[in-house]
Amino acid sequence: MTRKIIFLCTLLVAIHGFGQSDVAVNVDLRQKLAPFTPIYRWFGYDESNYTTTQNGQALLGQLRDLSPVQVYIRAHFLLASGDGKPELKWSSSNVYTEDASGRPVYDWKILDGIFDAYAAAHVRPMVELGFMPKALSSRPDPYHVPWPVKPGVEEGWSFPPKDYTRWQELIHQFAEHMVKRYGVDAVSTWYWEVWNEPNIFYWHGTQQQYDKLYDYAVAGVRQAIPNARVGGPATTGPGPSGNAADFLKAFLDHCANDKSAATGGTIPLDFISFHIKGTTKVVNGHVQMGLQHELENAQNGFAIVRRSAKFQGLPIILSEADPEGCAACVASRYPQNAYRNGSLYPTYTAVVMKSLMQMAARDHVNLLGMLTWAFEFEDQPYFEGFRALATHGIDKPELNFFRMAGLMSGNVVAANSSGAVKVDQILTSGVRQQPDIDTLATSTHGIAAVMLWNYCDENAPGLATDVHVNIQGINPSAHRVLVQQYRIDDEHSNAYTAWLHMGSPQKPTPEQYTKLQAAGQLALFGSPQWMTPIHGQIKMQIHLPRQSISLLRITWTEQ
Repeated sequence: MTRKIIFLCTLLVAIHGFGQSDVAVNVDLRQKLAPFTPIYRWFGYDESNYTTTQNGQALLGQLRDLSPVQVYIRAHFLLASGDGKPELKWSSSNVYTEDASGRPVYDWKILDGIFDAYAAAHVRPMVELGFMPKALSSRPDPYHVPWPVKPGVEEGWSFPPKDYTRWQELIHQFAEHMVKRYGVDAVSTWYWEVWNEPNIFYWHGTQQQYDKLYDYAVAGVRQAIPNARVGGPATTGPGPSGNAADFLKAFLDHCANDKSAATGGTIPLDFISFHIKGTTKVVNGHVQMGLQHELENAQNGFAIVRRSAKFQGLPIILSEADPEGCAACVASRYPQNAYRNGSLYPTYTAVVMKSLMQMAARDHVNLLGMLTWAFEFEDQPYFEGFRALATHGIDKPELNFFRMAGLMSGNVVAANSSGAVKVDQILTSGVRQQPDIDTLATSTHGIAAVMLWNYCDENAPGLATDVHVNIQGINPSAHRVLVQQYRIDDEHSNAYTAWLHMGSPQKPTPEQYTKLQAAGQLALFGSPQWMTPIHGQIKMQIHLPRQSISLLRITWTEQ
């Protein structure tokens, strides 16, 4: 069946001669649809101890610099016991132990290093309150089993506390320490999320025990920071029914209708978080993305929030939003993850960002963020195929998508493409019968940004498409406009291709390393071009390869 789909896509290309015929894109800067919400500015990773490495700190600076808006960072294992040495899917801070008499002992040294790195980079934490310290776990042994963990193994950090009052006091001491170190004004801008994916192996307790964990955690945070932004439950992607959907519904019902197990009062909830994930597989020797699965998760989660009379207007943070579920599942061992190094990953992300914005608008929910679970991995081979934004300090193409998104601001404006695959079709069958050649545009004072992409779930060869772009609504007083085109494809903004051209060196020379770092930056496609608008309108033709993105940045002086 898949061979037939690929053949049909290729046949359509051959019949029309331009990939999907010539595609017309029309942008009207005068039609403002909604403020542009920078939902892209959230990032996270399992290995919180990577934060303080040289490459980790450098990447935090890259994330800060990619956008004019504030960037937020989420990480696992902030409260886990251990020596602070990271492994795949593991980190620790050793903040909580108990003395011989059973009294709590707090040690903030490792945790301070992580949060000081955030402060130095001027990024803000989305503080994930997890996981359970060994001395506080109701079943501490075995506490940690190195990755990959065998099915059925239950680790001590994933169990409920033996004493919920001590859990609350740990969170209170944590939050109070952050207030003393960074100031109440700063920590009041952070987001405090309780645990991670409590509906699967990250939590070996019941739904009711998680609800109790949440109550005591937010009570501890609010003791130190009365106006702290608290939320959860960070479940896995909700299906139309099943474990994740039931858990999210029950959690919202608990917060809406029950009294806090910790305080006896109302239960604070300032944002709702859940995760959305796609699927990947190898079909006929190439990767096939399952974009529709990620969007289905979002659609189902939005519906659950919308049905909550009390919380339907709360901000939603998709605190993990990714093409699949395991950043540490390396492509050399899991070939279905081979999308991660090249231009397919950022092009996929462009489609997801626009689709989520459209779905949130029509479902009347308040989508605040889609968090990309990708950072960097230390002491691993170059371009090994982890879901990461950089490798050995060399930026991967996915990071350049976020640099493109950072050039968009102001208001989303009317933009349509004759080659677009509608979001309802994507939800039904993905992007397989024809490529999605679409656009997203924003405008603010004297600046417009038009993002264009050519995407297909099938990572198989496909022809480029000529895209005819018509942009109208430029200020009539602007006699000349400057047009810059940024591009991500196989040959632009792509250190992976540059590395392959070098022969895939695992020990690049200093000269090669410098070239790879340069190739990892967001690149202009051709020279900047001055154009003369005719009645506030300019026209361009863009030759857009499969699995590529262009961003047109148009600037002028408003008089």
